[in-house]
Amino acid sequence: MSLSSPLPDTESLALATLTWLVEAAEPRHLRPLIQAHGSAKTMAMITAGQFPGGLAPEARGALERAQRRLREVPERDELAAIFKSGIRLVCPGDEEWPSQLDDLGDDAPVALWVRGAARLSAAVGRSVSIIGSRAASAYGTYVAEGIASEVAGRGWTVVSGAAYGIDGAAHRGALAAGGITVAVLACGIDRAYPAGHADLIAAISQAGVIVSEQPPGRPVSRTRFLDRNRVIAALSAGTVVVEAGRNGGAMHAARKAAGLGRPLMAVPGPVTSAASDGCHLLIRHGDAVLASSGADVIEMLSDGQPDD
Repeated sequence: MSLSSPLPDTESLALATLTWLVEAAEPRHLRPLIQAHGSAKTMAMITAGQFPGGLAPEARGALERAQRRLREVPERDELAAIFKSGIRLVCPGDEEWPSQLDDLGDDAPVALWVRGAARLSAAVGRSVSIIGSRAASAYGTYVAEGIASEVAGRGWTVVSGAAYGIDGAAHRGALAAGGITVAVLACGIDRAYPAGHADLIAAISQAGVIVSEQPPGRPVSRTRFLDRNRVIAALSAGTVVVEAGRNGGAMHAARKAAGLGRPLMAVPGPVTSAASDGCHLLIRHGDAVLASSGADVIEMLSDGQPDD
């Protein structure tokens, strides 16, 4: 295949390659090496199996597993085809890189794969994550769409995970208001997951951004869903849990947001509804502030500053 589309520079291309290895070597083991030696030299170390002395056993083990995954890295012509398709790579230090992801420290993604009309850093400059259960009730769906529509209509970007239930309702609410929404996927951004949201994901890319730390072609897995929660939490100024049980992905994401010191809000539901048990738990323990409308969310996040 002709390399008619220019590839990124050497360092960025190495970061792109490293995204195929990141599950074998978690970001926390890769980032210190990248910061000390650069991505190209780190990639060379993994390829050669020659690592610096003094590494902790878990870090060395992770890097050795990364070496075993080298066969998953696409050939150069395949990489060129990916970039030619309109998918772009956003690396730390790039103008499009959201600086708030740096709050994750060594757990920040080594890079992000991005597709969409909006510029990622600008889109999430003033944003809120709206998350919740996949098995959402009619009440939860209605509230999520309403809050998303209200905040998007007042210039706030809605971030969510494109899943069924609350995620999908949040994206639809933002789009209906003519706002910008960002979907963080647990798979490669060349895949539409869930398949039933293919049209929604396409619409998000036209009005906002599709983001994933997973490289193109990679399928979903349970751990990848959990991993992407930290990205959803870190991208936004705060997180709203609309409907969630006591366990599951939404509560995991809520804990990630709280751990980052981001404002956490929860929408109360009927006291008889197990679907809202997680929200009630967060409010009762003082981990989240009660929110019942988009105005509540904006007031919490604006810190007294007027919004558009």
